[in-house]
This record gives sequence, structure tokens and C-alpha cells, in this order.
Amino acid sequence: MTSPGAQPAETTSGGEVADAGRCLPVGPGYEVTEYDTSGDNTPDVRKLFKIMGEGSLSRLVLVCREADLNGDRRKDIVRLYDDEGRPLREEVDRDFDGSIDEITHFTEGRIALREIDMSGNGMIDTKIFYESGEPFRAERDMKGQSTTAEWQPDRWEFYAEGRTVRVGTDLNGDGKVDRWDRDEERLRNSALNEVDAVRQ
Repeated sequence: MTSPGAQPAETTSGGEVADAGRCLPVGPGYEVTEYDTSGDNTPDVRKLFKIMGEGSLSRLVLVCREADLNGDRRKDIVRLYDDEGRPLREEVDRDFDGSIDEITHFTEGRIALREIDMSGNGMIDTKIFYESGEPFRAERDMKGQSTTAEWQPDRWEFYAEGRTVRVGTDLNGDGKVDRWDRDEERLRNSALNEVDAVRQ
């Protein structure tokens, strides 16, 4: 289970580990493995496995993985998995201030939604929605009006083939689009391609 170049620092079965991370056993039937990937003799990656099945049919399934990305001994990224080993949720502290600023949700192992705190004020202000693993729409709270109970976006962005093709903006705060901006060049090229296809 050790990846190339990673040295296992400690392996326990239902035991205690050094810091108060998220990937901790909640009872029997779990195994924890820690690794030092940076070579400073301090574990920076922890994996939590759940023992599934019994006897000769038992197997270990990864249910949680967390890592310290900047060497400050605090875990900056944690990913949770379902009982099939597919990712469910990932939380990341990208600016290393001790607060989570990006949460990614997965459906059947593929990215479905990414929630981001772009402003660094501790509140989600951007949501990016995915389809078949690709972003197709984003909602943004540019004015910071959202609360933990109510999401209040005032900008909507739509994507196609990795480009922004349409942006809607709520100018008066009523939750409805007042102005649409479009990628006119893309629309023009798309129309020309359709005309060419008809001529052929």
C-alpha cells in the first residue's frame, strides 16, 4: 500500500495517531497508515482503511485520505470515499490559513460540484457545477449576500468546450438576470459552421 518514494511512518489498527486530523478510526475494523513523502521524518499523509467482509473474503477499502501540503503539520486536504473506494467529498485549505476554502462533491466518483471561498472571508461565494466531469455552469455571489442558510448568487456563467459562452448578471439584487453577455465570436463561428454543414 506504500506508494513509490513514500515511507510508512506508522501503521495502527484502531489505535491513536499523532494529530487531530479527520482520517481517524471511529472503532474497530479500521486500519490507519501514515507516510512521510517529503523526507523530513514527519508523517504528512494519512490513509484510513475500512475492513470490509470477513475471513478470506475480507479486504481493505480506502475511506479517507488527508495530507499536509506545506509542512506545517496541519492537514490541508482531506478526501472522503464511499465503501467502494470512490471519492465522495474533498475539502482543501488552499491558502494554508487553517480554514477550508474549497469543497468538492463527487457523484459516482466524478466531480459534480465545487464550492469555493474566493474572497477568503470564510463563506462560499462560488459554485461550479459539473456534468460528465466537465464544468458547465458557475454561480457566483459577487456582493457577498449569501449566508450558510441561503445561497444568493448574482452572476451565472455557462461554459462549453472549456470556454465561457454566456454570463448573466443580477444588477438590482432581485435574484434574476438583468444583463446577459455572450461570446459573440463563438456564436458567430458556430452559426457559420452550421451553414457550411447545410451546404455540404
